[in-house]
Amino acid sequence: MNIFGYDMPRLHAVLNDLPAALLVVAVLFEFATLIWKRESLRGAARWTLWAGVIGGWLAVIAGELAEDALEHGEAIHELMEQHETQALVTMIAFTIVLGWKMFRRFSLAPWEEWTTRALSVFGFVGILWTGAIGGKLMFEHAAGIPNATIEAEMRNRGAGHEHEPGEEHEEAGDTTKAGADTTKRGHVDPPGTPPHKH
Repeated sequence: MNIFGYDMPRLHAVLNDLPAALLVVAVLFEFATLIWKRESLRGAARWTLWAGVIGGWLAVIAGELAEDALEHGEAIHELMEQHETQALVTMIAFTIVLGWKMFRRFSLAPWEEWTTRALSVFGFVGILWTGAIGGKLMFEHAAGIPNATIEAEMRNRGAGHEHEPGEEHEEAGDTTKAGADTTKRGHVDPPGTPPHKH
């Protein structure tokens, strides 16, 4: 399935950053309101929470659809289950906060304010944990990248490459600063070096 030219894993990647940032900022605005007692901060907390919850559920839906669309083995499958569970728990926490505030017309008693703040902090930690698992999926297991692409990239990296004069990397054990040797030479980058051109 493609939407706006994105397959589901790419759409999930596009959708997940902004809601996470909005929810983090909503929590920060909430505590800024507690400190400075400004109505403008309270309003900012309310609107960023709204936008974060709506966008967060769109990211969750895209993630659910992406799960069936990408090639994966057991290690990725287990991490995806953890990522999915944590994302759902996190979004439920923020949805409860928003739902309760709406039910009370954003006029909460002091104990309700502290309860929703505590739940927001729980959600804040959930965002960090969900993001950490998502990062592990991407950067340690290449989740979402087709096997054929990984194989082609491994062959490309194994072939090495040449730098233009003055752009050489410092190699292991080489005490010469990068750029000091202007002779063209080929080398293989260490594992994990991002693909790049010269």
